[in-house]
Order: sequence, then structure tokens, then C-alpha cells
Amino acid sequence: MFNPRSGWRAESGNGCVPISEVLRYHLAKPFAKRVRGIPCKPGDYLTLQAKIVLLPGDGIGPEVIRQARRVLEVVASQFGHTFEFSEHIIGGIAIDQTGEALPDATTAACRASDAILLGAVGGPKWDDPNAKTRPEAGLLKIRKELGLFANLRPIVTFEELLDSSPLKREIIEGTDILFFRELTGGLYFGPSGLEELPDGQQRAFSTAVYTTSEVERIVRMAAHAALKRRNKLTMVDKANVLEASRLWRRVSARIMQEEFPTISYDVVLVDSMAMHLLSRPTSFDVVVTSNMFGDILTDEASMLPGSLGMLPSASLGSSGPGLYEPIHGSAPDIAGKGIANPLATILAAAMLLRHSLGLEKEAASVEAAVKRVLAAGYRTADLVRRGESSLGTLAITDHVLQSMIG
Repeated sequence: MFNPRSGWRAESGNGCVPISEVLRYHLAKPFAKRVRGIPCKPGDYLTLQAKIVLLPGDGIGPEVIRQARRVLEVVASQFGHTFEFSEHIIGGIAIDQTGEALPDATTAACRASDAILLGAVGGPKWDDPNAKTRPEAGLLKIRKELGLFANLRPIVTFEELLDSSPLKREIIEGTDILFFRELTGGLYFGPSGLEELPDGQQRAFSTAVYTTSEVERIVRMAAHAALKRRNKLTMVDKANVLEASRLWRRVSARIMQEEFPTISYDVVLVDSMAMHLLSRPTSFDVVVTSNMFGDILTDEASMLPGSLGMLPSASLGSSGPGLYEPIHGSAPDIAGKGIANPLATILAAAMLLRHSLGLEKEAASVEAAVKRVLAAGYRTADLVRRGESSLGTLAITDHVLQSMIG
């Protein structure tokens, strides 16, 4: 049994994961450092024991997290792993219960875990601009507390859903972009405030602040990903106006020239990138950018596949647990109706298996099941065209599970 925190023991048997696969991925390296004992013989296998924290949050969050947990439970059963789940509060529900968007107990549980799966936070109930705290503060704080500086958002079109996109098939077909958004610096974390002026006006300010090391680490991570993909990296900035962007451009150029000279590297201004995503998205492979630019561009790019309900994301640091979530938000207008699309959260669970637990085979099995369900014509309400029938949250997950079990 392999425990990311305490070590391993080898087992033989069908369905377990070869040691080579567990230790194969860059983001599993922190686990590799904790493996101890003599090497396993060829043919020996590892099973995993992992603690997974579930943060359902607000709106449709609890509904989609419930379905993703079902998928993870089937993965554990099929491949011989042991996943220990615990649920904790964050966001609006945490404000209601404790007055804080991220209670200390939630932070402690996340620190002690091997991976975290989040539903969504926020909703109209907590939208008062004068409130002491807002649900989104919990999300920003957990990223900062856990040192999650890199947000990975894969933008991949599904052949079965090309006609669901608002863009023409010939524009989006074959799109496969991996965004790396810097997550703990920039405008969202720099000095900010509200001042009262002598003439009665108010002046608000938010400051974009970056250091050399913050840029270096995210660019390096993106470059390593590019080496494993199509060997192309695009950095997005606004260096013609912003000093922070000029730092990004200088540091990125140095890193790429000195450490990754074989990668095809280019720079695009953020306003141009916003247009290119709609006119030629297949031109891009790996894209790296700052916090605010990444926030906006990835939300724009999320419409390429046809629905926010299909896109997962991962927030990672140099060590410790990763945070995985769908990007669709809390969707309070459909909460409790049983019609939310859980596929983005299920795909986020696949990212969790791959990046935090090193379980590539298991992650691929989940992703393949989702593709088979789509290929069979099953759709949730956000994916159907006018006049077509749709499935609810539970029913679409049932089909995914049936596809996995075979």
C-alpha cells in the first residue's frame, strides 16, 4: 500500500498501478521523495491510500461534488486503492456558519490532505459590496495558505460537442490549449484600498505587484509542460503599458533562452490574445500569463468547447496538496434542481488522480468514460440543442459509472 505521506508496500494483482506510473509525473515528485524501502521487483504493483478533502461550497457545488465522489469511489474499487474522504465548509455557507469564508478547521484539513476537490463558492445571497467578507475571499485565501501559485486550465474541444460551441466548427476543431495562470500575485493580491478625498470624492486603487521569482516559477512550470506537449509556449502580457508586464517579459525571455532554447516561444499582448482565441485558437499550445489576464482569458476560452460545464482546473504549488475544481461557478439559478452538469467536476477529479496522486491510468479511464458517454449522445441541459432531450446530474453520472465499469 502506497501512502503519499508515510510510504508504500508492493502488492501483486490485477488492476493495481505499476510503481513506474505512480512516480512518473512531474507533479508526483514530492511523493517520490517519500517512498522508502527496497525497490519493487518487475511486475510488482502499488495500491494507494490517500486523504481527499471535499469542499462542496455553495450553489450547485454540493450536487456536482457528490457525483465526482461517486466516480472516485468506483476508481478506488476498480484499482484497489483506499480513498479517505472528509467534507469541510468554504465560501458562503462558511460565512453563514462561522462568519469566515475559510474557517481555520477547513485550512487545517486541507493541509493534512493529499488532494482537495472544490465545488463552487458564491451567490446572490452574499453579494453585498459592504459585507465584511465575501465567499470568494475563501478561495483566494486557500490558494495563498497552501502556496498554490499555478492554475492549470485545459481548453480542449470534444468532437461530439463541436456544434454546441458558439464558434464555427472549422475554427475550433482540434483546439487543445493548456493555460498556466499565475495565481498568488498580481492585481488580486497587491496593495489596495479606498481613500476619502478632501473634495468629498473617493479614490480606489489596486496594485499589480510581481517579483522575479514569482514569474520564474510559473514560466518554468509552463515550459516543462510544453516539452511534454507540442513544444510551443506563448506568454501573454501588456508590456507596452504596464511595468509589471515588462518584468514578466524580461524574466520570461531569459528563462526561455537560457533553460528552454528548444521550445518555440512567442509573446502576445493580452488584447490581441483575446481576439486570437476567437479567430485561431488551434495556433496555441501552452499559454502562460499573470493572474488577472489568466482569469479573463480562460473564462473567454471556456466557451470554445461549448459549455462551462465541461472544463476542469487545477491549482498547484511546488509541494503539498493540489486544489481541483470545475470553472463554472455556483450557478445559483439552477441549484437544487438536479440539472447541473457534473462532467467538469468529474474531469477535475481525473486531474486530481493524475497530478496529485500520480495515477495516470485511473485518470485516463475517467476521461475515456466521459468521452464515451458524450459519443453515445447523452447530454445535460447546457449541452443540448433546441428540441433535444437532456439528462439530469444523477443520470449523466450513472452513465459515466456504467461506462467505467463496462
